[in-house]
Amino acid sequence: MDSLTQIVLGAACGEAVLGRKIGNKALLFGAIGGTIPDLDVYIGILLFNNEIDVMLFHRGFMHSILFSVLAAFLFGWFTYKLYNSGKRLHTTTKNNWIWLFFWSLFTHPILDCFTPYGTQLFTPFSNYRVAFNNIAVVDPVYTLPFLICMIALMFFNRKSNRRKLWLKLGLGISSVYMLLTMGNKLYIDALFRKSMVENKIDFKRYSTQPAIFNNVLWYGIVETDSLYFVANYSLLDRENRFLNFRELPKQRDLKPTDFYDIKNLAQFSNGYYSIYKMKDNEYHYNDLRYPILDENNPNSSVFSLTLYKDNDRLNIKPFEPKFDDFETAMSNLWERIKGI
Repeated sequence: MDSLTQIVLGAACGEAVLGRKIGNKALLFGAIGGTIPDLDVYIGILLFNNEIDVMLFHRGFMHSILFSVLAAFLFGWFTYKLYNSGKRLHTTTKNNWIWLFFWSLFTHPILDCFTPYGTQLFTPFSNYRVAFNNIAVVDPVYTLPFLICMIALMFFNRKSNRRKLWLKLGLGISSVYMLLTMGNKLYIDALFRKSMVENKIDFKRYSTQPAIFNNVLWYGIVETDSLYFVANYSLLDRENRFLNFRELPKQRDLKPTDFYDIKNLAQFSNGYYSIYKMKDNEYHYNDLRYPILDENNPNSSVFSLTLYKDNDRLNIKPFEPKFDDFETAMSNLWERIKGI
């Protein structure tokens, strides 16, 4: 999920492990631990010259279970050596710090698994991307109550039971909401299958996910032998079905046999993608797991990339969002959330 949410969750882990011993400093170190996996964005820039490799490195090894274990021992031991001195001598143990970093590191990729982007939890043994698609990458209903609880507990003494109460409240509210989104996901999948049958769509497979910033408006894509169909549904719609299925061409102007990079990108998109040739050395790649902004333009995917040939490989130009007026886009999103 977004960086703020991961900081809040990491801080909660720090509080749970060491809050009673070191107070608010536990929140700080937990927040640091919760941030570390997302530093793969910058590590990738240092390691690779190709932007596709950089993009695919994100939510890779540094989001794996193995990294969580190894990094917990490394950061736990290092922090203990720095912290265990002077007046702080013997106030904490090495195991305390290892557990603090393990939980703040481990919960980060676990939380990411619930979003549509996908997380390579089992790297290096498997590059499979775990994605449950039940919550958006940014969802204020999950984050804000959790954040308020973490801020509130900071004002109590480290040994106060009220501090523990606020921690439980933050973890409890966020967990209950996550369970609700999973229930929504099961309902939406059943509704999407029913809607496809009603529209006589002979499908091979499908995918659904919530729109950004909420869990009320959902987007679905279905793959057939020759086409994709996309539709959306708000829990506030008058009719309990996905409406207005729109066709999207299954355009593949570059194939995995042309460039190995296409195979990697296709795997990244779970096979829901299209590629259009724009110029002699330029192609438009659409990740169709995410909604399109203009139903008349199949290249208006929220997540799209501009590919170009770079020696014997492909590369990508910097990602640019496809809407110029953020306020209008958010207004349209809100109107659709309210239902039709």
